[in-house]
Amino acid sequence: MKRSSLAVAAVITLAVLAASAATTAIKQLAGPPRSLVQYGYVRSLAASGGAYRMRFDPALWLSGRTANRAAAEDGVVAPGDPVPNDYYIRNESKKQLTYTVPANARVTVVTNEFLGGLQSTRIAVSELAAIVKGRNPKNRRLYGPSLGFWTRVEGDRVTALDQQYQP
Repeated sequence: MKRSSLAVAAVITLAVLAASAATTAIKQLAGPPRSLVQYGYVRSLAASGGAYRMRFDPALWLSGRTANRAAAEDGVVAPGDPVPNDYYIRNESKKQLTYTVPANARVTVVTNEFLGGLQSTRIAVSELAAIVKGRNPKNRRLYGPSLGFWTRVEGDRVTALDQQYQP
Protein backbone atom coordinates (compact mmCIF):
# COMPACT_ATOMS: atom_id res chain seq x y z
CA MET A 1 0.00 0.00 0.00
CA LYS A 2 2.86 2.35 0.84
CA ARG A 3 4.48 1.49 -2.45
CA SER A 4 1.31 2.39 -4.42
CA SER A 5 0.95 5.64 -2.44
CA LEU A 6 4.53 6.52 -3.29
CA ALA A 7 3.88 5.75 -6.96
CA VAL A 8 0.75 7.97 -6.99
CA ALA A 9 2.68 10.78 -5.28
CA ALA A 10 5.48 10.46 -7.82
CA VAL A 11 3.00 10.60 -10.74
CA ILE A 12 1.31 13.69 -9.26
CA THR A 13 4.67 15.39 -8.72
CA LEU A 14 5.70 14.68 -12.31
CA ALA A 15 2.37 16.00 -13.60
CA VAL A 16 2.76 19.22 -11.62
CA LEU A 17 6.34 19.67 -12.88
CA ALA A 18 5.26 19.01 -16.47
CA ALA A 19 2.42 21.55 -16.20
CA SER A 20 4.81 24.08 -14.69
CA ALA A 21 7.33 23.52 -17.51
CA ALA A 22 4.56 23.91 -20.12
CA THR A 23 3.43 27.18 -18.53
CA THR A 24 7.00 28.47 -18.52
CA ALA A 25 7.41 27.51 -22.18
CA ILE A 26 4.20 29.33 -23.12
CA LYS A 27 5.35 32.51 -21.38
CA GLN A 28 8.43 32.53 -23.60
CA LEU A 29 6.55 32.33 -26.93
CA ALA A 30 6.50 35.42 -29.12
CA GLY A 31 3.24 37.26 -29.57
CA PRO A 32 2.08 40.18 -31.68
CA PRO A 33 3.79 43.51 -31.07
CA ARG A 34 2.08 45.89 -28.67
CA SER A 35 1.79 48.46 -31.42
CA LEU A 36 1.83 48.25 -35.18
CA VAL A 37 2.91 50.99 -37.59
CA GLN A 38 1.14 51.02 -40.95
CA TYR A 39 1.27 53.32 -43.95
CA GLY A 40 -1.86 54.09 -45.94
CA TYR A 41 -4.69 56.44 -46.68
CA VAL A 42 -7.42 57.78 -44.44
CA ARG A 43 -10.56 57.28 -46.55
CA SER A 44 -13.04 58.49 -43.94
CA LEU A 45 -12.99 59.74 -40.38
CA ALA A 46 -16.33 60.23 -38.64
CA ALA A 47 -17.28 61.09 -35.07
CA SER A 48 -18.70 58.12 -33.21
CA GLY A 49 -19.56 58.63 -29.56
CA GLY A 50 -16.57 60.17 -27.80
CA ALA A 51 -14.13 58.95 -30.45
CA TYR A 52 -13.88 58.66 -34.25
CA ARG A 53 -14.33 55.76 -36.64
CA MET A 54 -11.65 55.67 -39.34
CA ARG A 55 -11.70 53.73 -42.60
CA PHE A 56 -8.08 53.12 -43.56
CA ASP A 57 -6.67 51.83 -46.85
CA PRO A 58 -3.29 50.23 -46.00
CA ALA A 59 -0.46 50.34 -48.54
CA LEU A 60 3.21 49.38 -48.60
CA TRP A 61 5.84 52.14 -48.50
CA LEU A 62 8.90 50.57 -50.12
CA SER A 63 12.41 51.91 -50.67
CA GLY A 64 15.74 50.88 -52.15
CA ARG A 65 16.05 47.66 -54.14
CA THR A 66 12.74 46.41 -52.80
CA ALA A 67 10.99 49.49 -54.25
CA ASN A 68 12.82 49.17 -57.58
CA ARG A 69 11.90 45.51 -57.99
CA ALA A 70 8.28 45.98 -56.91
CA ALA A 71 7.81 48.95 -59.26
CA ALA A 72 9.33 46.95 -62.14
CA GLU A 73 7.04 43.99 -61.36
CA ASP A 74 4.08 46.38 -61.37
CA GLY A 75 5.15 47.90 -64.71
CA VAL A 76 5.78 51.35 -63.23
CA VAL A 77 9.48 51.45 -64.17
CA ALA A 78 11.53 49.40 -66.59
CA PRO A 79 13.43 46.48 -65.02
CA GLY A 80 16.74 47.76 -63.68
CA ASP A 81 15.55 51.38 -63.51
CA PRO A 82 15.35 53.08 -60.11
CA VAL A 83 12.14 54.56 -58.76
CA PRO A 84 11.99 58.34 -58.41
CA ASN A 85 13.03 59.67 -54.99
CA ASP A 86 13.97 56.14 -53.81
CA TYR A 87 10.46 55.12 -52.76
CA TYR A 88 7.47 53.35 -54.26
CA ILE A 89 4.01 52.95 -52.78
CA ARG A 90 2.32 49.66 -53.60
CA ASN A 91 -1.40 49.66 -52.97
CA GLU A 92 -2.65 46.43 -54.53
CA SER A 93 -5.96 46.34 -52.74
CA LYS A 94 -8.41 49.10 -52.00
CA LYS A 95 -9.85 47.05 -49.13
CA GLN A 96 -10.18 49.11 -46.00
CA LEU A 97 -9.78 48.48 -42.30
CA THR A 98 -11.90 50.11 -39.61
CA TYR A 99 -10.18 51.54 -36.54
CA THR A 100 -11.24 53.58 -33.54
CA VAL A 101 -9.38 56.88 -33.16
CA PRO A 102 -9.66 58.48 -29.71
CA ALA A 103 -10.39 62.21 -29.81
CA ASN A 104 -7.03 62.85 -28.12
CA ALA A 105 -4.90 60.83 -30.58
CA ARG A 106 -1.80 62.62 -31.87
CA VAL A 107 -2.22 63.88 -35.46
CA THR A 108 0.24 65.74 -37.67
CA VAL A 109 -0.18 67.02 -41.23
CA VAL A 110 2.33 68.53 -43.64
CA THR A 111 1.85 72.27 -44.05
CA ASN A 112 3.64 74.78 -46.23
CA GLU A 113 4.12 77.88 -44.11
CA PHE A 114 5.10 80.96 -46.09
CA LEU A 115 8.43 81.74 -44.38
CA GLY A 116 8.77 78.53 -42.39
CA GLY A 117 8.59 76.23 -45.42
CA LEU A 118 7.33 72.69 -45.13
CA GLN A 119 6.72 71.46 -41.62
CA SER A 120 4.81 68.91 -39.63
CA THR A 121 1.91 70.63 -37.87
CA ARG A 122 -0.01 69.09 -35.00
CA ILE A 123 -3.80 69.26 -35.32
CA ALA A 124 -6.84 67.82 -33.55
CA VAL A 125 -8.54 64.65 -34.76
CA SER A 126 -11.68 66.72 -35.38
CA GLU A 127 -9.75 68.97 -37.78
CA LEU A 128 -8.39 65.96 -39.65
CA ALA A 129 -11.94 64.64 -39.96
CA ALA A 130 -12.93 67.90 -41.66
CA ILE A 131 -9.87 67.82 -43.95
CA VAL A 132 -10.69 64.26 -45.01
CA LYS A 133 -14.16 65.54 -45.98
CA GLY A 134 -12.57 68.23 -48.17
CA ARG A 135 -12.86 71.14 -45.76
CA ASN A 136 -10.09 73.22 -44.21
CA PRO A 137 -11.62 74.79 -41.07
CA LYS A 138 -8.45 76.57 -39.93
CA ASN A 139 -7.41 77.63 -43.46
CA ARG A 140 -4.05 75.94 -43.14
CA ARG A 141 -1.70 75.85 -46.09
CA LEU A 142 -1.89 72.08 -46.49
CA TYR A 143 0.92 70.65 -48.58
CA GLY A 144 -1.02 67.65 -49.77
CA PRO A 145 -4.36 66.74 -48.25
CA SER A 146 -4.38 63.45 -50.17
CA LEU A 147 -0.98 62.27 -48.91
CA GLY A 148 -0.77 59.06 -46.91
CA PHE A 149 -0.32 58.69 -43.18
CA TRP A 150 1.77 56.55 -40.88
CA THR A 151 -0.56 55.16 -38.24
CA ARG A 152 0.39 53.69 -34.90
CA VAL A 153 -2.19 51.10 -33.93
CA GLU A 154 -2.58 49.36 -30.56
CA GLY A 155 -5.17 46.61 -30.88
CA ASP A 156 -7.97 48.26 -32.83
CA ARG A 157 -7.22 51.81 -31.64
CA VAL A 158 -5.12 54.34 -33.50
CA THR A 159 -2.90 56.30 -31.13
CA ALA A 160 -1.13 58.46 -33.73
CA LEU A 161 -1.50 59.59 -37.35
CA ASP A 162 1.44 61.33 -39.03
CA GLN A 163 1.15 62.53 -42.61
CA GLN A 164 4.08 61.51 -44.83
CA TYR A 165 5.83 64.18 -46.89
CA GLN A 166 6.29 63.23 -50.53
CA PRO A 167 8.31 65.29 -53.02
